[in-house]
Amino acid sequence: MVTSDLMQTDLSVWGMYQHADIVVKVVMIGLLLASVVTWAIFFSKFAELASAKRRIKREQKALGEARSLRQAAEICTRFHPRSLSTVLLKEAQNERELSAGSDDNNGIKDRTGFRLERRVAAFSRYAGRGNGFLATIGAIAPFVGLFGTVWGIMNSFIGIAKTQTTNLAVVAPGIAEALLATAIGLIAAIPAVVIYNFFARVITSYKASLGDVAAQILLLQNRDLDLANSHTDAQPAQGAQKLRVG
Repeated sequence: MVTSDLMQTDLSVWGMYQHADIVVKVVMIGLLLASVVTWAIFFSKFAELASAKRRIKREQKALGEARSLRQAAEICTRFHPRSLSTVLLKEAQNERELSAGSDDNNGIKDRTGFRLERRVAAFSRYAGRGNGFLATIGAIAPFVGLFGTVWGIMNSFIGIAKTQTTNLAVVAPGIAEALLATAIGLIAAIPAVVIYNFFARVITSYKASLGDVAAQILLLQNRDLDLANSHTDAQPAQGAQKLRVG
């Protein structure tokens, strides 16, 4: 009799969903939507970060041939219109222009370094957008699924009390529906955690590449300032030598 009742009950995933309590259904739908969001973030961010990382590597290699900010600016004209390397270079050029007339080269270098550092941090924060959703889904999805399971099992025991029978056919479908909520919670949480950790590593590497480009630009500016300072010091020395000769 028990076996016959179980065979008449649709225990497929769709069947368990259809017979589940409305609260458990809401939990399942919410978790499935969270899983869809997780994979949407993965595919969009993976394509974006992979392209950005390849581009910044090419730009870093190209800027390695520059010997001054002027040469770097000429090289940057060949970069993508939304090149981050170009933005970093413009930060250094802008600080040089704002500090025109200043003899404090160390101050110029410090201000430029600070501006480049803040730019790199801003780019990294932008690259990390969406990771907060992954972290949230990975953290709470198992508990949301567990809530659906507890609710479903509670309803199963209520059904036992109302029918006043311990027949397995009465208990099994409700428990199966409840456990399905936990399974969907894990399906949503596990990929979210894995993808979050993957992007954390990729963004760290991307930030390091941006930092290398910023260091290259700062190095070029330091060289320009030192050369300009050496030329300025050389002119008075040459004038004094001419006066002694005369």
